[in-house]
Amino acid sequence: MLGGVIPIIYFACKNGSLLKFVKTKLEIKALLRVCVNGSSELLTNVASSIVGILYNLQLMKFLGENGVSAYGVVMYVQFIFLAIEIGYSIGSAPIVGYNYGAENHIEQKSLFKKSMAIMGISGVVLSGLAQALAVPLAKLFVGYDSELCELTVYAFRIISFAFIFSGINIYSSGFFTALNNGVISAILSFMRALVFQIIFVFALPALFGVDGIWWALLSTEIAAFVVAVCFFAAMRKKYHYA
Repeated sequence: MLGGVIPIIYFACKNGSLLKFVKTKLEIKALLRVCVNGSSELLTNVASSIVGILYNLQLMKFLGENGVSAYGVVMYVQFIFLAIEIGYSIGSAPIVGYNYGAENHIEQKSLFKKSMAIMGISGVVLSGLAQALAVPLAKLFVGYDSELCELTVYAFRIISFAFIFSGINIYSSGFFTALNNGVISAILSFMRALVFQIIFVFALPALFGVDGIWWALLSTEIAAFVVAVCFFAAMRKKYHYA
């Protein structure tokens, strides 16, 4: 509401901005391009639901209700940590897009280097915080059951290593969306949010038992990180960010 109402009030009143309300028309091509460019976010949200179902099926098979409960807690807490990296990715996207459109390659390179550093450092810090806060966070949700609490702490400490790679993975998808390359952004999101997770959530438990389910998310982030680095390297000359 704040993000929508405040700009409407501002532009509805007299102001010094070059932007103002005018009569418009339906531009089908522009709308289609927007839809294609935003397809990665669509895929991420759809895939999250599908993957959640698959994780729950595997956890019911190996651990029963406690496994599903622990996974639910870990996913809620995980999102709180990832929100920091998601927020930076979304917040920096307009700056990336602006400098790309203005062909300000110097600023584009500077922003890319700083963003990589921020995402890398934040990933390590968040992973460390998750390790340190695993017990109190688990007790906050499932402190009433010692066995479930212990399982949640164990799962969260394994999954927390994924934060080291998740920042750059999240940023990579948002970065290519900002560069108006919805195809690469969608590929990155699709591979990370669906393909790799489906592969690992079934393959790893078959090899390592129940621990394979908890290691599946870390394995997914590592695989997605490799793909993201490959795209960064392949596209650097085209977009002049490195």
